[in-house]
Amino acid sequence: MVVDDQAMIRAGFSALLDAQPGIEVVGQAADGEQAVEVVTAVHPDVVLMDVRMPVLDGLGATRAILAAGLDPAPKVLVLTTFDIDDYVFSALQAGASGFLLKDATPEVLVDAVRAVAVGDSLLSPGITKRLIEHFVATRTRGVNVPAAVADLTPREREVLVCIARGLSNQEIAAELFIAEQTTKTHVSRILTKLGLRDRVQAVVLGYEIGLVSPGHP
Repeated sequence: MVVDDQAMIRAGFSALLDAQPGIEVVGQAADGEQAVEVVTAVHPDVVLMDVRMPVLDGLGATRAILAAGLDPAPKVLVLTTFDIDDYVFSALQAGASGFLLKDATPEVLVDAVRAVAVGDSLLSPGITKRLIEHFVATRTRGVNVPAAVADLTPREREVLVCIARGLSNQEIAAELFIAEQTTKTHVSRILTKLGLRDRVQAVVLGYEIGLVSPGHP
């Protein structure tokens, strides 16, 4: 589903995605309020969500969609014109699975949709990590550490730190000298224990509670 207040952008993205094998655009919306209504009606797997829109912005729409109790919940991929945007970090906190700049190539957009559709988070080293670091660094510290963090095993805590650093399962496995399948199991258990929707939320949590410091590996 494509959500954007500019008709030409909606049409362009929809035509591009609809032409891809295995991808079908099932709905469009021109603002966040309309997006919530259409999502609950058509149950898309992925929502391409513009940030700045009238009536209800992308942040509010993302929160509303992910709080609607749909099962399975759609993955929200935030689209923005700005490489530094206050709304982006908040959107990730609200549960978005990642974001792209609107000037991304068609190939990158299609790959991003496919990635979030299968449960991967879009963590572009060149953009996402920089934005997360920028906004966590400028936010006031004092975020409460979830009690469930204490329930993590030492190995799970190590894996969480690696996730927060933006490492893939393959990279985590290599760094910790464990099998990739074992890594996947640890990641799944970490997300379940902490009540996190995906790896993006794990990255945000890792920065917020100080497991990883902005600008440091």
